[in-house]
Amino acid sequence: MRLMTKGVLGVSVASVALAGMIASTFGEKSAIANLIPDQKEQTLLAQGKTNELVVIFPSRSDSTDLQNKANAVAAFLSKQLGVPVKAQIGDDTAAVEALRANRADIAFLSSRPALKAEQLANARLYLAEVRPTYSGKYTYNSVFVVPKNSPLKTQSTAKATLTQLRGKRMAFTSPTSGSGFIFPTAELVKQGLVPNRDRLNDFFGQVTYGGNYSKAIQAVLRGQADVAAVSEYALNPPYITEAEKNQLRILHKIPGVPAHGVAIDDDVPVATRNKIINAMLLLNQPQNNQLLRNLYNSTELVKIDHNQHLAPLRNALQLAGIQP
Repeated sequence: MRLMTKGVLGVSVASVALAGMIASTFGEKSAIANLIPDQKEQTLLAQGKTNELVVIFPSRSDSTDLQNKANAVAAFLSKQLGVPVKAQIGDDTAAVEALRANRADIAFLSSRPALKAEQLANARLYLAEVRPTYSGKYTYNSVFVVPKNSPLKTQSTAKATLTQLRGKRMAFTSPTSGSGFIFPTAELVKQGLVPNRDRLNDFFGQVTYGGNYSKAIQAVLRGQADVAAVSEYALNPPYITEAEKNQLRILHKIPGVPAHGVAIDDDVPVATRNKIINAMLLLNQPQNNQLLRNLYNSTELVKIDHNQHLAPLRNALQLAGIQP
């Protein structure tokens, strides 16, 4: 939490370093002390008299004109909280770094960056997004996708289904993707098909990474891969077209992937944090809901327990042999 107005979110040396950490290992230990406001500042914060709250809205492939949409949400929150609220756009790495460096108070984060925000900034998720394309309200499925005419068939057990992938060309989303790599790899380990992520090449005939959901799916559609691992919601526009969706089939589902959510920095006092949560929950009301939908196609925000929500991800990371 900051009492002074901050400038536009920039790319610092620290954020570059953090980007490397998140993109490559996501697992290096970091001992970074949190800045502790003095007593006067604590009193001001508790009274809701901050000069500004900063919210980071990560850019996502299904979001367009995000700055204007984020500004509208910030204006709504400012009205509800009675303090200025500033919306800034940045990727997940920049969002985590902003929380760590006390340049932001709140961030919309996916589950893996939320773990990094906990480690580096002691920030926690308090709300999760609900989407109509999520099977579990605020959890969703990681899916193995194949062409509709693929000889690969869903069998009576997960192991029998996934055993068919031996020697096949596999397109993961990215090495840091939860539903596009971590959960699928953990499932392969769970079924005894690979010992960890480092042995995937011993099982598959080819392993590639699309870089995002759309490109991983396109590898299957273009015959460059036999199977892709993505989120279930990526089987809808704007990731692919309806015509492309009709050319695909889900081979296997892995439930329980934690939905994206809203993280709040630990420097925000409890009273202020509760006001923020309550203000955000007002976005669920019909008269305000379009503001939320415009951001990331979410229809609702729900309260969650941070540890419980992220427990499936922690377990998947452990199974896959990936440091949190």
